[in-house]
Amino acid sequence: QVQLVESGGGLVQAGGSLRLSCAASGTIFGWNPMGWYRQAPGQQRELVALVTSGYTKYGDSVKGRFTISRDNAKNTAYLQMNSLKPEDTGVYYCYLNSFGNASWGPGTQVTVSS
Repeated sequence: QVQLVESGGGLVQAGGSLRLSCAASGTIFGWNPMGWYRQAPGQQRELVALVTSGYTKYGDSVKGRFTISRDNAKNTAYLQMNSLKPEDTGVYYCYLNSFGNASWGPGTQVTVSS
């Protein structure tokens, strides 16, 4: 069974940067899609970024500002968030899909002040 633990959230001013990490345990393969979703109060959960072997996908609102990367040797994904905006505020959840089964981390809060 896959377990995910996020770290790196916090409070930052608009224009600042944060780096999130997600460590996965269990049977993980480099081709398992892994990444981040976020949810703001009263909003639906939305895609932030995903990475798999040689492929990345970003939500439209973060393109050009966020970068996802992955260290398969450490089973860890990273999300570098630059030029943060107040609308980036929310709970960020790590996600991994293994053979059609989705796993989620408990989430980490990111708050961007104006």
